[in-house]
Amino acid sequence: MKAELPFILVVDDEPDIRQLVSEILEDEGYQVEMAEDAASARDKKKQRQPHLILLDIWMPDTDGITLLKEWVAEDKTLCPVVMMSGHGSVESAVEATRLGAYDFLEKPLSLAKLLLTVERALEASYLQQENAGLKQQLMLEIEPVGKSVVVERTKEQLKRLAQHNAKLLLVGEAGVGKELFARYLHNNTARREGPFIDVTVGSISPENSTVEFFGKEDGEKVYQGLLEQAHGGTLFLGEIAGMDLETQARLLSALESSSFLRVGGSEAVRVDIRVITSTRVNLDEEVNEGRFRQDLYYLLNEVALDIHSLRDHGEDVPSLLSYYVDYFINVEKLPFRKFSMASQNYLRNYSWPGNVRELRNLVQRLMILGAGDDIEMDEVKAALGSISAEPTLNSSVPEFFNFPLKEAREHFEKSYLEYHFEKTEGSVAKLAAAIGMERTHLYRKLHALNIKL
Repeated sequence: MKAELPFILVVDDEPDIRQLVSEILEDEGYQVEMAEDAASARDKKKQRQPHLILLDIWMPDTDGITLLKEWVAEDKTLCPVVMMSGHGSVESAVEATRLGAYDFLEKPLSLAKLLLTVERALEASYLQQENAGLKQQLMLEIEPVGKSVVVERTKEQLKRLAQHNAKLLLVGEAGVGKELFARYLHNNTARREGPFIDVTVGSISPENSTVEFFGKEDGEKVYQGLLEQAHGGTLFLGEIAGMDLETQARLLSALESSSFLRVGGSEAVRVDIRVITSTRVNLDEEVNEGRFRQDLYYLLNEVALDIHSLRDHGEDVPSLLSYYVDYFINVEKLPFRKFSMASQNYLRNYSWPGNVRELRNLVQRLMILGAGDDIEMDEVKAALGSISAEPTLNSSVPEFFNFPLKEAREHFEKSYLEYHFEKTEGSVAKLAAAIGMERTHLYRKLHALNIKL
């Protein structure tokens, strides 16, 4: 199959420059579209996503810096943008680069520099797409770890459910890996090439939830909400009991009609999505207490599936320990350590109140804070009794003490928050109270450190 020619959008209010740049690029074998102002550029970009945008700064309606800021805010996968200006300044170049522009070209344009910049920007775009593809491939390969009867039966049930489009409610304690099982189901459906959008409902503040779920229109600007982002794929709503009643009502209407209005919009947006939800609380009780809509509960609960706690399949603990040791070595570049047979046997019989999340965090703490190749039972017991055996002047220095300050602080903060998250049973409200941090700031910190809620 013939490869698609790179598509470049040239945005400039000067007709001569716009035409000249377009002709040069077409002569080089590129596909080119032209836009004379910001409004036209928005339309062209909506119609077809470019591989590269050449964007003038000074335009009559909206300047290029403002337009770039808008695109960066609404499009996480924005292609490289090269800014152009006949009145270039260091301040403009710095601002454009800070906002995410790939490069900055001054007019009159140098033909050689233009073509070289375009070539390099497209290479960067291809690398970005390739990395996204590799990430998607890795996500497709995700599979729950374990060979126990419990895990194998759950996987088999999910494979059968994958052949149908029924809405699924996953029920289980905090930390059992409900999101992982949801992703496993998605990867076994015909939607596997589509997006998998996951969100912990409680992480969205009630005042922002309508916009977050349904999007927003503000003149020419469009912000896609979670439902729209999941079009053609799966939307996973973690801990659905945390949704406020107003959003519940709108979600019910959207799912029943497969359409909704964006905030500020007048035209219905139609979506084709599979919805999977999860809960660690008894939704029947939430309905009885008036905190959760009964009609939405019945809509989402077409099929319910229990995800068992780790103590129900302790025989999988050695496999999980091995998996997370490999993960932290390969992904976070932590030094090699391994669990001794005695420590594995001890952990097989541990009660795991925090389930797989607790196991993952334990492995991470022991690999960061410990020393030596072998993780023995005494070290495991100490780590389970507290965040870790606190280092003293005479004890081994934690590995992250050798990191640069910023990286060491991130390692400490992540371990600290994950430890207290376990103690508060996965409740953000309790975590905020326990560590004395305002919830809004805490949400930002959890997301920044990539801590799953």
